[in-house]
Amino acid sequence: MKKMPQWLKKAVFYEIYPQSFCDTDGDGIGDIEGIIEKLDYIRSLGCNALWINPWYDSPFKDAGYDVRDFKKIAPRYGTNEDARHLFEEAHRKGIHVLLDLVAGHTSEEHAWFRQSQRAVKNAYTDRYIWTDFCFENGDGIPYVAGESERSAAYLLNFYKCQPALNYGFLHPDRPWQQPMDAPGPKATVEALEDIMRFWLEMGCDGFRVDMASSLVKKDNETKSGTRAIWEQINGKLSRDYPEAAMVSEWSDPRLALKCGFHMDFYLNKMGNGYCALMRDYWNDAIQRVGGGERALVPEGAAFTGALEDALQPGSTGDHSYFRKDTDSDITRFTEDYLPQYEATKDDGLFCFLTCNHDTPRPSWNLGPDELKIAYAVLFTLPGAPYLYYGDEIGMRYRRVPTKEGGYFRTGARTPMQWSGGKNLGFSAAQEKDLYLPVDPAPDAVTVEREEDDPDSLLTFVSKLLKFRGSREELNSDAPFEVVYARPDSPVFAYRRGRLLLAVNPKTAAHTVPVPSAGKVVFQTGEADGSAQALTMGPQSFVVIQM
Repeated sequence: MKKMPQWLKKAVFYEIYPQSFCDTDGDGIGDIEGIIEKLDYIRSLGCNALWINPWYDSPFKDAGYDVRDFKKIAPRYGTNEDARHLFEEAHRKGIHVLLDLVAGHTSEEHAWFRQSQRAVKNAYTDRYIWTDFCFENGDGIPYVAGESERSAAYLLNFYKCQPALNYGFLHPDRPWQQPMDAPGPKATVEALEDIMRFWLEMGCDGFRVDMASSLVKKDNETKSGTRAIWEQINGKLSRDYPEAAMVSEWSDPRLALKCGFHMDFYLNKMGNGYCALMRDYWNDAIQRVGGGERALVPEGAAFTGALEDALQPGSTGDHSYFRKDTDSDITRFTEDYLPQYEATKDDGLFCFLTCNHDTPRPSWNLGPDELKIAYAVLFTLPGAPYLYYGDEIGMRYRRVPTKEGGYFRTGARTPMQWSGGKNLGFSAAQEKDLYLPVDPAPDAVTVEREEDDPDSLLTFVSKLLKFRGSREELNSDAPFEVVYARPDSPVFAYRRGRLLLAVNPKTAAHTVPVPSAGKVVFQTGEADGSAQALTMGPQSFVVIQM
């Protein structure tokens, strides 16, 4: 494997949506001091690294992914000194911290964009992508016109509030489309590097890059233009900050890991193996609207309605492998995952996550026992695992009104549930002032309740992650091979060094011809191994040292 930060071998990440994690000043919004207050809890889980969603100054039209000032903490979270204090306290406790880097766009309120909108040419005129006339469209790329002093239209990277930064065009074919080596695109790359160095010098340990493939416009299928920029940036960072880690929101390791990223996420794209494991309702929703192959979110307003239908209790479109009541098998996963893993295992880590701020929580379609089985597999496969806040206790995906551009994603962004009583321990604020409402159900799960229950999901997650940390065979880059995966059996068996791991997520026992005589070192459910076969009881997972 290429050189990567050594701490990634043992890294287990905990993703924090700062608005919703812990409020210490009583304003109803989570803050940096709240993260610091919970570092011991995070460490007790077995997590030793954080991914913090954007905490920069922002008008929050897209939950902070519309950045107004990359070098300033949003006042609702605290100050730059609070950020420095977090880095110091996290490091003292053996926890690394990744920040979310929004590389492809800024807020329309960013000072760079305000200058770029001016009619008089200045240092920021070409920091964004503008056409050469107010009635000139974006050449197939979404654009906004009629809102600037400048007689031109500007291109967007996602929402209307997010003008695209100018990294150039791979093959420009209009006068206003600048090549990648033009002064404007080169200045944008330099500005991005400056932002990264600012936070690395303050103490952060790397970045998760939002929409990492979105830099160069009119790029080709292999994203050669965007990859060239990341090769340049990652090469410099590797030289100057060898222990800084980079993870891409790309979900194509054969592209992302080849241009210097240490990690890439396995995300829920249409028909892929990750969907097959636990989010097959996503496939169902996309199929309902005729979404394209490998679509992450297909075009068309119909998708929102189709996803709502797919998320209804009792939907018949969900054949996720980890659901106990389906006849699905593991091969939809292995057929998609294995070619990507084999092609990139020497280049970096292809990482699994329980969910993130953009997806419904796994508790939507999986119960606590199903989640135990799912996490057992996700946390023992190759790569550095990512645990989204609240997934360790099985927090519900809740239907709540959209907030800060979240729409259907908002239901996975509700406040962390720490204890009984007011606002489930998240905040002392009045209910009306909360960032989002907490779960009002009498049986709402909390950390306090699950810490006292030896059979709880939280207890299981903590035991599992501590076990992972104790075994070199489960390091993120340790060898992996499939031992048993067939379309006529729900059992999945794989090897990590001397360890044989097997899972049966279904409600009936199954025996498979897998030699498994050895010492059981971790287990949930019943399993019985021998020199000739392995019998996996209902909803079981086992690790056998051979």
